[in-house]
Parts: sequence; C-alpha cells; structure tokens
Amino acid sequence: MQDEDLAVMMRALGHPVRLSILKIVAKSQQSCCCADVTQCLPLAQSTVSQHIKVLLEAGLIERRSEGTKNCYVVVAPKMQKLESAFGSLTRGLIS
Repeated sequence: MQDEDLAVMMRALGHPVRLSILKIVAKSQQSCCCADVTQCLPLAQSTVSQHIKVLLEAGLIERRSEGTKNCYVVVAPKMQKLESAFGSLTRGLIS
C-alpha cells in the first residue's frame, strides 16, 4: 500500500465518530443504513451522513442500494490491507 493511500484511510479514521460508525457497520450481520447507525449514536442523521461520506471516499465502506435505501458494508479487503500496512509501519518504527 502506498503511503498516500494509508494516510487517506488514517485521516478518515482520525475522528472518534467515524471509528464508531465503522464498528457499527462492521458488527452488522448484513449491510446497515444510515438510520441504523443513527439509532446507535446521539447524532443527527445529517451528521452521520457526513461522516459516512468520509469513510466512503476513503474506500473503507461501500454503498449498496437496497430498495429505496442506501446501505453500507465494510470493504474487507481494504481493511485487511490497512491492517497489514499499519502493522508494517509500526514494526518499522520500533525496530
């Protein structure tokens, strides 16, 4: 993974609300929509939508249409690459 790609994903995860949203989406057995996420957080739907947009742009989640709703799922291959890249980064810093 290129440093720029890693930095984009880390910036997206640099806000506690986005970390919470990612966890909520990841724990969902299926995809979950913005309303599902909003029920778990003390935030307005518009605020949650803005944070979801950042996660989408970073490629950490993807949108799936389910009827009239947009639902979201974690992009597992991207998360695996992030995990590997971050592990390599931290090992390189302390070695």
